[in-house]
Formats: sequence, C-alpha cells, structure tokens
Amino acid sequence: MRPYFLVLLIAFLTLSCNNGDKKSSANDVNKTDSLPPIKPDNSLNPFGPTDISPMDMIYFPVDYPQLKMGKTATKPPNLRVIYSRPHLGGRRLFQNLLKYNEPWRLGANEATEITFYNTATIQSKKIKAGRYILYCIPEKDNWTIVLNNNIDSWGLHPDASLDIARFQIPVTTKTSSLEYFTMYFKATNTGTNLIMAWDYFETVLPISF
Repeated sequence: MRPYFLVLLIAFLTLSCNNGDKKSSANDVNKTDSLPPIKPDNSLNPFGPTDISPMDMIYFPVDYPQLKMGKTATKPPNLRVIYSRPHLGGRRLFQNLLKYNEPWRLGANEATEITFYNTATIQSKKIKAGRYILYCIPEKDNWTIVLNNNIDSWGLHPDASLDIARFQIPVTTKTSSLEYFTMYFKATNTGTNLIMAWDYFETVLPISF
C-alpha cells in the first residue's frame, strides 16, 4: 500500500506546483494587460520642429566612415559634402521652386558645404584642400557650379568677391522625376563624379586627384 500512497503524493505535489505556475503566469499577464497602451506623442517637440529637408552627408570614398570604423582606412577621405535635401511635394523644379539664371544653394537651410581633404583638379583648375560652400546658377542647358569662401552661413548670400572658382557643366533631362534633391559621388578612373539630381534634371561635376 505504501508505494501506492507515495505515487499519489508525488502526483498531488506535481499538480499543485503546475497550478501555482499557471496562476503566477496568469497574474503576470493580467499585470501587463493592466498597463496603459503605448500611444505616440504627437505634441510639439519643445526643442524645435522636425525639419522637412533632412540633412545628409556624403563622402568620397563613399564608404569612408565604415572603413574608418573597421580600421581599414589608410588615409583621410578625399571629399565630403554636407547638404539638406528639399523635396518637390507635388511641385515642379523650374515652375515653382527655382528660376533660371538665379543662384541656388544646391540644397536647403544652411549653405551646402564641400570639404576637399586633398588638392583636387576640376576642369584644369587646382583646388586647394579646405572647406567651401557650393552653389550653382542654373540655366536651361548648363549649370554654373561655384566654390565660395563664405562658409558657416545660412541660406545663400552670394558674394562674387569670395568665389574661388566657377565651372560650367551641362545638364541632362532624365525620363523619371526624383522627389528629393540628391547628391552623390561615383568613382571614376581619375577620381570621382559629383552627381546632382532633382526632378527630371541631372548634372555631373568631374573631380580628379
């Protein structure tokens, strides 16, 4: 008889433990369910509103930050551009936003900035290492790209006396429209192309090292 009662005792203890775990789990669930639901806070940011033209930063080589963090970068980058990216929002570039023959900052907010970490050559002109603002004067068939010394400025206040160099480059019309103004580097045999594109328009500035 004793083995029989021993089996019953073990079964009773096991069942009691399981019920206790279930009760504990149920209580935990109930506690979780009793918490208020997470809701997005749509109140105004007390530190300033979200910018509709996000700032971007591009390097050449394009993966330089990753190479640096991976400790495989053996030298500084050649170029860096910091700019903000306006978008069309249902508008057309030269109907609602820009005008031909009027300077444009090649972005939004602060003046677009380009840093040359080494001496470079653009259209046979030597550009010394340094920080410059970058802007353009768009025309129907060509854009004039300008390097200028008026760094750390908001918007664009062109002062020709501070121009470092000007370069005229052709503009092409693409088959599809690009919503956000975009700048990026594309490697070439002699250096890189700085490509600038928005709406149906694209222009390329070759840079050699």
